[in-house]
Amino acid sequence: MAKTNFQYEKRQRELEKKRKAEEKAKRKAEAKQGKGTEGDATPAEESGEDAEKEQDPA
Repeated sequence: MAKTNFQYEKRQRELEKKRKAEEKAKRKAEAKQGKGTEGDATPAEESGEDAEKEQDPA
């Protein structure tokens, strides 16, 4: 059985935390500037997941 690569898993957790913190800071900055209100964008929109869905295979 293969050993678990704990360093890789830790790095992935750290990157996820950093990404979430950056998104939160971005939302706070936008709210401070009065650009948007809470609930304008869903988490899927912020992460760009909808961009894949919007492209039609035509």
